[in-house]
Amino acid sequence: MLDLAETLGSLLLWVNLKRNDMQKELNELKMKFDKFHGIKTETIEQNQEEKDLKAVKRNGWALEIVKIQTPGICLEAVKNDGMALQFVKIQTPEICLEAVKNDGMALQFVKIQTPEICLEAVKRNGMALEIVKIQTPEICLEAVKQNGWALQYIKIQTPEICLEAVKQNGWALQHVKIKTP
Repeated sequence: MLDLAETLGSLLLWVNLKRNDMQKELNELKMKFDKFHGIKTETIEQNQEEKDLKAVKRNGWALEIVKIQTPGICLEAVKNDGMALQFVKIQTPEICLEAVKNDGMALQFVKIQTPEICLEAVKRNGMALEIVKIQTPEICLEAVKQNGWALQYIKIQTPEICLEAVKQNGWALQHVKIKTP
């Protein structure tokens, strides 16, 4: 058992040394490239970020081909088209909120739904209630205020919610589960 621990320790040390050597080689190559071409690689990376930002501002779906996603690039992409959220590798509450503000149905791509994000989604599109994982009375009420047909997705109907749905769209009456005379 001791031999195994020593072998593993030696192996880890060797891997770290190799990694350090590779990092040194990479840095040397970058310096040679910069010197040969008269520009810095950081400038190229910055220019690429600017190009990516312009692309997603024109079309949010361009995010699908962006190699290095920054929070700023992702935010601009979902501001342009909320459905671009499906291409965001690291979601933040701010990015998700912007996405559903742009398109309530972008909620389907939100990995961690918060009440605030869900509320905003149904305010934009009441039918997004179908995607809401945890329905609250407030979220349900906002959904039917935006679209009475959302009543069909409400798990626990209250008289207040049903009345609001029918006010918004009389045809929503057919989705009321318990009708009073």
